[in-house]
Amino acid sequence: MSNFTQHLLKWHNSHGRKELPWQKNKTPYRVWVSEIMLQQTQVTTVIDYYLRFMQRFPTVDALAVAAQDDVLALWAGLGYYTRARNLHKAANIIKDDFDSQFPQDIEEVINLPGIGRSTAGAILAISYGQCHPILDGNVKRVLTRFYAIDGFPGKTEIEKKLWEVAAQHTPKKEVAIYTQAIMDLGATLCTRSKPNCANCPVNKSCQAFLMQQVEKFPNKKPKKTTPTKTTHFIILLNKDNQIFLYKRPSTGIWGGLWSLPETDKPDEATLHYQNQLGIKITDKFTLPQIKHVFSHYKLLATPHVIRLKNSPSQAMLDDTQLWCDISKPIPKGVAAPIKKILSAITQLTKDTTLETKK
Repeated sequence: MSNFTQHLLKWHNSHGRKELPWQKNKTPYRVWVSEIMLQQTQVTTVIDYYLRFMQRFPTVDALAVAAQDDVLALWAGLGYYTRARNLHKAANIIKDDFDSQFPQDIEEVINLPGIGRSTAGAILAISYGQCHPILDGNVKRVLTRFYAIDGFPGKTEIEKKLWEVAAQHTPKKEVAIYTQAIMDLGATLCTRSKPNCANCPVNKSCQAFLMQQVEKFPNKKPKKTTPTKTTHFIILLNKDNQIFLYKRPSTGIWGGLWSLPETDKPDEATLHYQNQLGIKITDKFTLPQIKHVFSHYKLLATPHVIRLKNSPSQAMLDDTQLWCDISKPIPKGVAAPIKKILSAITQLTKDTTLETKK
């Protein structure tokens, strides 16, 4: 066991996090769900989502037999919705192919939807005590600073080197504690900005700290211009204060979530829904443009409100369409930007704004 590992284990015994929800009643299923939720999301954000998710889906079977709509509804607002869809798919595979028992072979775990090498290693190390290295964002940051590794960690050659040193420090004994310890170190002390090096258990050997260049590591990703996409949302609001929603395709951004109709030609889209749904328009107006930033592009969306004279029948809709009462909680999974628009419309219907826009 390396000195790095020994110091980390000792530190975790006194200072590590031990009261997180997924650290109690620890099972492979509970650990797996937490690891998926924690991908690209902070612990403080995840906790409430995790508790609600576990209450609704306490076992892998409960998750597997659930409707995807129900899964996405509990995930709404957490972002990166592919995680939820893959979690649901994997639960069905575990139920059908592994008799509802989370697999213990790392290759079988990696083959499950949404699970890579690091996540698989973390689940098996924490749940079963298997000796597997991990390399999530926190661990990459700790190791690049400890060894002062130049180069962007996302590059193949740098990542290969990081896997090698991660494996060197992963112990065969106490691997579950070590795995949690190195993640905790990155999350609580060796943070992206303003790291608390003075209290770090391995600062005496940390090359970046000794060179007083901690902020340099890990090297930043080469900058690319973030593209901007524009779109328009159609808000069909009938006389009963119901808004028309449709279910997006299962792939792509917000896949499987319920959304407002989206188009790059609002006039043509409005005409399409007039013909399809038999709607009669009272008036229409445009709300201020909204901005939403994804990991790889910015979205600028213009909402178009269309007031209707009538309330079209639900019978005219298929199972990917619905009229939703905006005065009640949305029963389906919707993305955060759509939820914001719906909240704004709800507020408008409570005051006189809609009336004055006629």
